[in-house]
Amino acid sequence: VTSTSVVILNYNGEKYLEQFLPAVVANSKSAKIVVADNQSNDGSLALLRRSFPEVEVIELERNYGYSGGYNRTISQLDSEFVVLLNSDVLVTVGWLNPLIGFLKDNPEYASCQPKIKDYNSENFFEYAGASGGFIDFMGYPYCRGRIFDNIEIDQGQYDEAIDVFWATGACLAIRRKVFLEAGGLDPDFFAHMEEIDLCWRTRSMGYKTRAIPKSTVYHVGGGTLSKLSPTKTYLNFRNGLSMLIKNLPVTELAVKVPARILLDWVAAIKFILEGNWRHGVSVFKAHLRSVVILGKNIRKRKYTSSLSGNPHLVWGYYIKGKKTYKDLFSK
Repeated sequence: VTSTSVVILNYNGEKYLEQFLPAVVANSKSAKIVVADNQSNDGSLALLRRSFPEVEVIELERNYGYSGGYNRTISQLDSEFVVLLNSDVLVTVGWLNPLIGFLKDNPEYASCQPKIKDYNSENFFEYAGASGGFIDFMGYPYCRGRIFDNIEIDQGQYDEAIDVFWATGACLAIRRKVFLEAGGLDPDFFAHMEEIDLCWRTRSMGYKTRAIPKSTVYHVGGGTLSKLSPTKTYLNFRNGLSMLIKNLPVTELAVKVPARILLDWVAAIKFILEGNWRHGVSVFKAHLRSVVILGKNIRKRKYTSSLSGNPHLVWGYYIKGKKTYKDLFSK
C-alpha cells in the first residue's frame, strides 16, 4: 500500500490536466496519483488513457461536485494520507515530502498545506490559501498573505511554518482516517469554505493544522466560479452562516449569528449602493436559504469549538485600516 495518494478531482478539465498533470507525475514519485472524474464530457478521460497510463482513474457515476466527489473517492482509497489537489495547480520539485513528512512525524496534526502562490502573477500569494488560513472572531476567513481582497506580494515574510486554523482546499494534505472520522467535506456546501468547515471539525476533535511554506505550489484559481459571479457571493454568504451554525458552541451562536447577519446586511447594502445589486440580492437569498436549511445544519452539529480570542477582522480592516496579516497582529 502506498502511504500517500494525491487525488485530483476533474470535471471537464482537459486543458488543466494536459498543462499541470505532467508536473504532478514527475514530482510526486512517492505517491499514487488518482484522478477522480465527475462525469466529464470533454476529452479528459481519453487524454488520461492516452498520455497518463500511470495515473489511476476513478470514474464517478455522476457529477457530485467538489465535496461529494472527494468524499466518494477518498472512501475508496486505502492510503494513510491523501492530498486533495486542484487540477489547476502547478506543483514544484520537492513539494510533497515536507507535507507528508510533517504529518508522519506529528500525529497530533490532521492536515497541512504548502505555500500557495498565484500562477498568473507569481510574486503574489494566491487568494485561496496563501501561507495558511485563519478565521476571525465572527467567522470571517482570511490568510497569512491575504485579507479580504487585499493580496500581498510574497517577500519571504511568511516563510515560517506555523499552526493555522484551516488549510486550503486547493492543496490539502490530510490523514485519511481523520477525514473520514470527521465526516469528510460537507456536500451541501457545493463550493466554497468546505475545507474551512472540515478543518474546524478536525480542530474540535482535538487535531491541529499547519502551514508549511517550505513546500510551494502555484494555483490558477477562480476556475469554478469567477470572483465576479453573484453565485459565488451567494455561496460565500450561505456557507459562512452554515459553518457558524454547525461549529460554534451554543453560547457563542446566540450572539454571533445575529451579529453576523447584521454585518452581512451592511455588505449587501454596500453592494447595492456600488451598483452591484445582483450581489446584494445574493446576500439576502443566502439568508433566506439559511433559514430553510437551519434544521439540517443544527442536526449536523457534532463537534464544536470557540472562536473567542481570535482577532476582529472587520474592525481591524475597515475601521483601523490594517490590510495585511502582519498589521493585524501589530498593536
